[in-house]
This record gives sequence, C-alpha cells and structure tokens, in this order.
Amino acid sequence: MSLTHRPVAGKDIQAICGFPQSEDELFFMFPKAEFPLAPSLLQESIAQRSNSTVVELDGEVVAFANFYRWETGGSCSIGNVIVSPLARGRGIGRYLIEQMTNLAFSKHLATEVTVSCFNQNVAGLLLYPKLGFQPYTVEERKNRNGNRVALIHMRLARNAT
Repeated sequence: MSLTHRPVAGKDIQAICGFPQSEDELFFMFPKAEFPLAPSLLQESIAQRSNSTVVELDGEVVAFANFYRWETGGSCSIGNVIVSPLARGRGIGRYLIEQMTNLAFSKHLATEVTVSCFNQNVAGLLLYPKLGFQPYTVEERKNRNGNRVALIHMRLARNAT
C-alpha cells in the first residue's frame, strides 16, 4: 500500500464530494452542507481554509482534510476530515491526521492541534485518542433533524508528539 499526500487540486473535488455516503457522514465532515455535497460548496470551503490536503493510495484520491483555523505559533484546527468508503479501515485516516498534525507543527509552528468529533462518529472517536488527542470540552449541537448531539473537542499539544 503506497500512501502519499499533496495539496488538493480542482480535479479532486468531484471525488471528494462522493466520499460522504449519507447525510450523517456529510454532517460529520461538513455540518453546514446539504447532502449530497455540492462541488461548488466544497470549493468555497477550500477557498476559506488553509492547507487543504488529499491522500492518495496508489495514485487514487482516498482522503481529504484541511485547517479551518490556523494561527502561527498558536492553535490549528483540523476540519472537513473524510476518507473514501472504499479505503476505510486501512490506516488512511491515521495517515491523514498525522500529516495534518505534522503540517500544523512544522509550517504553522502550532503549539496545539485540535479536532472536533460528533458523538455518533465512532470511527473518529476511536482514532483520535490513539493519535494522542485528548478531549477537553463537549459542546451541545443540533443535527439536521434538530436532535441534540455532542461535539467532542480534542487537542494534541506540541510536546505530545
């Protein structure tokens, strides 16, 4: 398995929009978006964020993430995290988050990296602590149906890597 990563390109947008397989998966990735994810909305989000990155497996785009907040010498927050349904369970999410974390610490000289994960996103809740992220607060949100959900905020301090 050959994994690489690079900045997102226009040719990647359509593939990324196909990764969320349900309203719930899209909500985990991009809470404000409507299912299915429109390429124009993803492009708009990318334009407002930093370091939008894709992971390739043997030349195919299989994962995506970016920073929705980035501060030189401060905090970087990873968002829009998604892995292709065809590539899940193979360590690609781990690779993606490790690359984003390395980018935050090396390029932005971040003191911490944060991620946020909804309580129903079991894959994320199991992955982030394995990478050293620790919960620090829980925020009440509403899902698309108006039901209460918990958004768990986690962080990884620079010295924890």
